[in-house]
Amino acid sequence: MARTHKAWAVRTARDRTTAPARARLLDAAEAVFARLGLGPATVADITTEAEVSRAGFYVYFASKEEIFRVLAVRVRDAFLAAQEVPGVDMDDPYAVAQASIGAFIAAYARHRPLLGLLEQQARTVPAMAQLWDEIRERPVHRHARYIRRLTDRGLATPAAEPLTLARAVGGMCVEFALRVAAHPDTYDEAVHDVTAMYLHLLGAAPTRQQ
Repeated sequence: MARTHKAWAVRTARDRTTAPARARLLDAAEAVFARLGLGPATVADITTEAEVSRAGFYVYFASKEEIFRVLAVRVRDAFLAAQEVPGVDMDDPYAVAQASIGAFIAAYARHRPLLGLLEQQARTVPAMAQLWDEIRERPVHRHARYIRRLTDRGLATPAAEPLTLARAVGGMCVEFALRVAAHPDTYDEAVHDVTAMYLHLLGAAPTRQQ
């Protein structure tokens, strides 16, 4: 054991962050929390799911509560990443909308059980409340800034103030994502329909065949 701890002691924080075992533990924790809930779930449940030793768990996380906080940050980052569309022409509102809406719906459907737990925790835990607010608000405000840029460049004539429109589209995405979570085969249709409604509200004609 001493040699193991010494080996880890010389590793950087980044090494630990990117280690495959850590990623397995995070994925396992999300599955366990979704299945059992935060209260009933144990570190043993997580390590069994991940096929990682209990000692291996504590290399990366101090407690069940800490791994939940890290998962919450990962979910927040997933929604922010949904708005990053590398390789897509930013002057093509249709392409940007299709890519970002598709990514958002997929992320919400995937993380829906964890989002429910996070919302519950946000009612009583200040740190979780802050993360929950970031998950809900940061993508919306970033989207509103994008709408303003399109409007300033004459590429959109939105039907409502940009922040209001961004909130409305976010709500549509959530509603359709809930359906996709229950019926994964509806994903393509959901992306198509939300994209079409968004473009109509945005006042930007599609630049390619839908």
